[in-house]
Amino acid sequence: MKDVEIPDGYAGLDFPWEAPPPEGEAIEVAEGVLWARLPLPMALDHVNIYFLREPGGWTMVDTGFDTRRTRAIVGALEAGPLGGLPIQRVLVTHHHPDHIGLAGLLQARGAELLATRTAWLMARMLVLDEQPLPTSETLDYCRRWGMDPEVLARRAAERPFNFADVVAPLPVGFTRIAEDETLELGGRCWRVARGDGHAPEHAVLFETEGDLVLGGDQLLPGISPNLGLYPTEANGDPVGDWLAACARLAPLARADQLVLPGHKTPYRGLPTRLASLRDNHVTALNRLEDHLATPRTGGECFAPLFKRRVDDGMYGLAFFEAIAHLRHLHLQGRAIRETRADGVWTFRAA
Repeated sequence: MKDVEIPDGYAGLDFPWEAPPPEGEAIEVAEGVLWARLPLPMALDHVNIYFLREPGGWTMVDTGFDTRRTRAIVGALEAGPLGGLPIQRVLVTHHHPDHIGLAGLLQARGAELLATRTAWLMARMLVLDEQPLPTSETLDYCRRWGMDPEVLARRAAERPFNFADVVAPLPVGFTRIAEDETLELGGRCWRVARGDGHAPEHAVLFETEGDLVLGGDQLLPGISPNLGLYPTEANGDPVGDWLAACARLAPLARADQLVLPGHKTPYRGLPTRLASLRDNHVTALNRLEDHLATPRTGGECFAPLFKRRVDDGMYGLAFFEAIAHLRHLHLQGRAIRETRADGVWTFRAA
């Protein structure tokens, strides 16, 4: 029998389920814990959601976008796998729209929203910040970091992605969860740990007397989440935050834990995965440093970071991730930043 090569990001992991649940259906991954999926209109075409059985209904973990199709699928789940019982609480792992999109709608129906303070504040601010065109600050930021001029010109004339397009309005008020707090969900006790890098104050929940982990996008198998440096926090260091979070979560990880991630499929082998999530970016930084033997702009740093061709649909994510890695090398003293005559930054290895 010919050996099958295991792709990076999957090696050393165990996947109890080969296939995800069909649309509108759910798989019971533990007693009283259901796994379902909602579609996304992008390359990563789904988000995982989970339901935890409560005495009079369910707690929903993450929500998908607020779209007509998503609402219909959630309605089918409520009528089917959820047995007609209400969604009483919604826990969102972080503020990104595929994880909080339907939360406001469910709140309006009476559900309690649980989130970290940063996740709720970021989401509510972004829902209210609707922009018909990119702001001058955003365009100047992208120009300074070296976005391709043709891409920048095209983006300047197009309506940018707005949270309000796919996130329901969020009512005032939420229930805060915080790092090291313990809470009860679905008859299980959970410890809240803090992720960072992909999203600030990303909640990761570890079952204290069991083997379940609600990993969100912090603990994905197979892929590493986007670590982007955006104009909302131009002096941030998402790569440094990510590496610190990996170190912070490592002591809580056990090989027998069943990780319920925000995308892909549930898996076991968390210590191995955390090590690879860290090492992916350490090696990427080393490749990028070598690439800077010749001075480069942010838009000229895709090759050492991404294994596939970056097309128009992925350009934005790739650009903001590339400059995040440049920023980290610069902060570490491993790259020197210089300003060209046109005001664009270039970076070279120190």
